[in-house]
Amino acid sequence: MDLRIFTEPQQGASYDTLLSVAKATEELGFDAFYRSDHYLRMGAGDGLPGPTDAWITLAGLARETKRIRLGTLMTAGTFRLPGVLAIQVAQVDQMSGGRVDLGLGAGWFEEEHKAYGIPFPKEKFGRLEEQLAIITGLWETEAGKTFSYDGTYYQLTDSPALPKPAQAKVPVLIGGHGAVRTPRLAARYADEFNIPFASVEDSETQFGRVKEAARKAGRAPEDLVYSNALVVCVGKSDAEVARRASAIGRDVEDLRANGLAGSPAEVVDKIGRYAAIGSSRIYLQVLDLHDLDHLELISSQVQTQLA
Repeated sequence: MDLRIFTEPQQGASYDTLLSVAKATEELGFDAFYRSDHYLRMGAGDGLPGPTDAWITLAGLARETKRIRLGTLMTAGTFRLPGVLAIQVAQVDQMSGGRVDLGLGAGWFEEEHKAYGIPFPKEKFGRLEEQLAIITGLWETEAGKTFSYDGTYYQLTDSPALPKPAQAKVPVLIGGHGAVRTPRLAARYADEFNIPFASVEDSETQFGRVKEAARKAGRAPEDLVYSNALVVCVGKSDAEVARRASAIGRDVEDLRANGLAGSPAEVVDKIGRYAAIGSSRIYLQVLDLHDLDHLELISSQVQTQLA
């Protein structure tokens, strides 16, 4: 079971804070550092010091880390043109020595689009499908050849399809709860399917849909990695769990029911239930980015048991 650290910087985090978390992620033996792609805080609070851009952040971290993988859950398709995003991801992959993953989603948070003047199209899923075709098509085009695409939403003419990523294949993550179109898209383009904030039972159902879609697409279901994203709140005592839950404005019992919360033993047990239905990677949503002791506890008393 791989454990990856997943952050939500739009809630209030500077680049320096993210750098501290990424360095701790690497030093403590976690597999990867991921971040969301949002420009506006959700819920109460001021969100200070303000948003950071996902791919600018990952570019900086690419030069400051050596081992961990770097990625997004999920890059918002509404924020970037697909050709530009292909360039950005390829460049960051080069900067990291081939350690980048691309999680790509349709985009959904209308308020942040209004706040920063970003168009929020009505038809987002069709655009996402074309974006995936373009990005993967650009990367797969042989050097010296060109790539063209004539879609409903995007048209590319004789693109040199450069630069290329350092990796021969940048892993693509697709995720969500959709019952039909999401599994079909994952079966076609994804190396990994991620379901966020879902129960063991709902995860098993959605994984089954993706596996069936993969079979229909002529892919072996085991070609894909299946993963979950869950909020984490671990403590050595009930008081420590309560303190950490209070710090992120959450109820302990809600966290126990819908996330990974409690003692290290409780969290290990629940992760085991996800592993039993085929999940091999957990993205730990860490909401208090100043509590590095939390990461140390998870590393020493949860990750070691899973290994």
